[in-house]
Amino acid sequence: MIFILLPTLLGVTLMLPRMQALTCQSGTLMSVVNASTLPLQWTAPEIECEDGWGCQDMLMVIENEPKALVVAIKGCTLEKDHDVRVTQHRTGPGLSIVSYTHVCREKLCNLLSTTLPVWTSSPSTGPESSVRCPVCLSTEGCESATELKCPVGHTHCYNGVLQLKGENILTNVRVQGCMPQAACDLLNQTQKIGPLSVRENCDSNAFLTCQQGIMLQTKPNLTEKPIQWNALRSVMCDLEEVCQETLLLIDVGPSSLIVGSKGCSSARTRDSQTVTIHSAPPGVLVASYAHFCSSSGCNKAQNSSVLLNSLPHPASPAPGDLQCPACVGFHGSCTTIVTCPNGTSHCYSGSMRFIGSKLSATVNIQGCVAHRSSSLLNRTNNIGDFNALENSGNENEPTIQGRAGAAPAPYLAWVVGLGLSLALWCGVPSLLAPFPHEP
Repeated sequence: MIFILLPTLLGVTLMLPRMQALTCQSGTLMSVVNASTLPLQWTAPEIECEDGWGCQDMLMVIENEPKALVVAIKGCTLEKDHDVRVTQHRTGPGLSIVSYTHVCREKLCNLLSTTLPVWTSSPSTGPESSVRCPVCLSTEGCESATELKCPVGHTHCYNGVLQLKGENILTNVRVQGCMPQAACDLLNQTQKIGPLSVRENCDSNAFLTCQQGIMLQTKPNLTEKPIQWNALRSVMCDLEEVCQETLLLIDVGPSSLIVGSKGCSSARTRDSQTVTIHSAPPGVLVASYAHFCSSSGCNKAQNSSVLLNSLPHPASPAPGDLQCPACVGFHGSCTTIVTCPNGTSHCYSGSMRFIGSKLSATVNIQGCVAHRSSSLLNRTNNIGDFNALENSGNENEPTIQGRAGAAPAPYLAWVVGLGLSLALWCGVPSLLAPFPHEP
């Protein structure tokens, strides 16, 4: 199993005495893995630092059987040199947290390539108490946490969220497990581990868990036939965020397009559900569904009928005398010509650009409309989770990317276990958005 580290981007220039620029290893990783796969081993790309900058290594491992969280940051820094520091923030059995930091100023001196300096094999199971607690370590919430017996001396159940912020890392991790005392102090008041900031919150209702995913389909008759809209995963939101689900439907007659998004939102509207007809027949139909809600898992619509059930279904109008190209999708030209219905008088040709938290796409549209100056969105700029921009003429092809269209970057490969001679590549989520992989 391989993970990938994004190289750290440096954009700060300070006036320092002229010194030779260093080459350092660089990259970040945040992932929840099976604890049984520890220790991990990795390789890293290199980066040339600004004059006067040093190299840094930071590693934190949280073990909470059967899962472990691994966070690593490598790169350039202006911090003062210091020898390797290994800190045991919390010892097992049960939850254990240990970190490693190092700053140096020699070429490629940040050569940490394994979790071994902070890893010891899990102690054998000792005597158990009668106390039982849910045990979980996840970025996706803990609704299905397994309840286990606690070790002797552990009399309280911990339930909190660690908010992690560092180079290309911004995510929340739900932690549940056994503790020897009732306290919201998992890291013994530590708030900074090298370049990583850590905040703790034990308000169990402060962070919602929402379904997350995007959908984009083009096919005929999407106004009549509901399609499935199941999210592939869940995600834990940030403070003050709510759950959202947004659908946009565009129908030009011979073809239709539907775009959907589920996830977290910082929208001020906490509980609302709206269906909007932006452009109605005859001619091009544009309609949307937007739902914001403030309870975990509430964005759970399973198909597009939440929008279709509110659409008008008038009788088909008689054909008129106008003919227009009629297409919707990501093509650059349209070869389908239709006879427009009565009530339309002009051919529309334009594009819509949609940008959401996990989607960036441009849709090209041609079809019949009632007025020359028709705005298919009726000059609307916001549709649920999407920011929308309508233009005349065709725009660029669509791109589906992480965190509002972030560009891809080189990665650092992580290999599970020591002594592996062959690395198996697998898909890795973008670390610009808080989507760590969980096995």
